[in-house]
Amino acid sequence: MSEILNANPTIRSAADLPSRRREPTQKSKNQRPFGLLSSAIPDSAYTPDPFSPSSASESESSDSEEEVEPIDEQEIYDLIAPIQDPEHPLTLGSLSVVNLPDISISPTLPPTSLSPNGNSGGQPQITTVTVLVTPTITHCSLATVIGLGVRVRLEQALPPRFRVDVRIKEGTHSTAEQVNRQLGDKERVAAALENGTLMSVLRKMLDGC
Repeated sequence: MSEILNANPTIRSAADLPSRRREPTQKSKNQRPFGLLSSAIPDSAYTPDPFSPSSASESESSDSEEEVEPIDEQEIYDLIAPIQDPEHPLTLGSLSVVNLPDISISPTLPPTSLSPNGNSGGQPQITTVTVLVTPTITHCSLATVIGLGVRVRLEQALPPRFRVDVRIKEGTHSTAEQVNRQLGDKERVAAALENGTLMSVLRKMLDGC
């Protein structure tokens, strides 16, 4: 970036950030993230669902029905707070671009008790995770890139029962409506992720996650 858009951002100390980070889980060689952005992250970055309980063996987990551990707003925050800002060598958490009170989790579709063929073992509840992003300045030209970074991170980390909705917080950006349309348009997001320069920026942002 040739020109710094916000040369003096407000920075929060790491000790002031809410956190409940879990111990890292063992990586799975075959696990891939789900959803529209599944091709955005290189194979080396794929990790298993950190929120599902571990089982004694893979065969046992595939043959038995397990309790799915619920995910709360703090855990979502812990996933996205370490994302690097595309302009400064600082995280989105330390810049207050993402904030715990601006994360919400709500059910979208109820679980089903039967599969389509009538057997037991239906679909889990579909849940929507909404994240409101606060750019450091109201005319930030990187707001869309930051929103994409948050969306890619959550699509990468969350299991398929989650839908991700990333938006610019109302009143924090001069073109929030336009940016939100871009972030909410699956076709435009998919087209953006085919841009090699943009993908290079996103991978750098997610290096610390």
